[in-house]
Amino acid sequence: MDRLVIRGGRRIEGSVQISGAKNAVLPQIAAALLSSEPLELSNVPEVTDVDTMLDMMREFGVIATRQSERKLILNAGGAHNAEAPYDMVRRMRASILVLAPLVARFGSARVSLPGGCAIGARPIDLHLKALEALGAEVGMESGYIHARTKADGLRGGRIVLSSPSVGATETALMAACLARGETEILNGARDPEVCDLALCLAAMGARIEGAGTHRILVQGVDALHHARHDLISDRIEAGTYAIAAAITGGRLEILGAHLEHLGSVGAVLENAGAQLWPTDRGLMVIRSGPLRAVDIGTEPYPGFPTDLQAQFMALMTVASGASVIRETVFESRFMHVPELARLGANISLQGSTALVRGVERLHGAELMATDLRASVSLVLAALVAEGETTIHRIYHLDRGYESLDHKLVQCGGDIRRVSG
Repeated sequence: MDRLVIRGGRRIEGSVQISGAKNAVLPQIAAALLSSEPLELSNVPEVTDVDTMLDMMREFGVIATRQSERKLILNAGGAHNAEAPYDMVRRMRASILVLAPLVARFGSARVSLPGGCAIGARPIDLHLKALEALGAEVGMESGYIHARTKADGLRGGRIVLSSPSVGATETALMAACLARGETEILNGARDPEVCDLALCLAAMGARIEGAGTHRILVQGVDALHHARHDLISDRIEAGTYAIAAAITGGRLEILGAHLEHLGSVGAVLENAGAQLWPTDRGLMVIRSGPLRAVDIGTEPYPGFPTDLQAQFMALMTVASGASVIRETVFESRFMHVPELARLGANISLQGSTALVRGVERLHGAELMATDLRASVSLVLAALVAEGETTIHRIYHLDRGYESLDHKLVQCGGDIRRVSG
């Protein structure tokens, strides 16, 4: 099992290329099931979550071909309505996204309850209610979701989400594309990844209006067709590298990043002492003065994303003053706290709130990665810790960050990947 050995004290400087968005490509891979014609995706990141999703698609008879670097062709012409077994689904929560395309195209589906990072319950009830609103019959038995339509398939309806869930909005979009009539989706997520899925579906022939707002209208069509789509860049990866520059007092141009995709993150980092501005190639981040403590609470987009909470906490461990961090999205997303404490961070937890009192310096230690975003927060803290830090179980990192160690080394980091 690989581990990272990091020697802190070096600034992250230069430029780094951001990969395609992991959280955008996974639903788009699932969307290939909606059509009998090929879907071509470009700017596809090389991360293990993509490999896991492709393994599942092959279970359904989808032919997945990497034609060239970062280009993926998905042909679901010979796809069939197979079961999505627990052994496949347990590895990644995004596997639930195959449910809607299977029901919409084939009329039924049997999908195991999903797994993935252990950062809270993350119930799937909103996904199931979205399908029920379009006429599907949904039940659960022996750890599996069973969904089927009536003989005439899904029909348009009104889907009101109790919270702007990204996954449930994506499920609703994909189901509505092939439903008869008009579907209205209210209180949907406005995240860039949802908008990118809508663009991908539109390229396939879907009729969608209002993506990026809280009211989306979808006019169902009889079939979707061949399409090509270029994925957006990964805003969470961009935010992670922006924090890497800020925590080390570096100067980094983040190629392919879009400041507007970061939502409130840019303003928060500027309040903490960084400077950010768009360039012709992406986004520049500089931090030359002291770090200042800033309070945040995680919120749906364009608020501060839960997927950057752990990274921001690492930044606050060496800021001047005390920061209050409230996690409002997932109830168990503080598993990085004990590991940051091993580096010397001063963090107190009370329920869903963390009080971070900045310290003058962190010190290297042996650490254990627990989930994707928690893992990268440990890398960020290790970049400024005195001495050497070893992070074990880094397969979590490889799920969502393409070549993280290589990219940081190219920007001045002292990092070694050790196997075995």
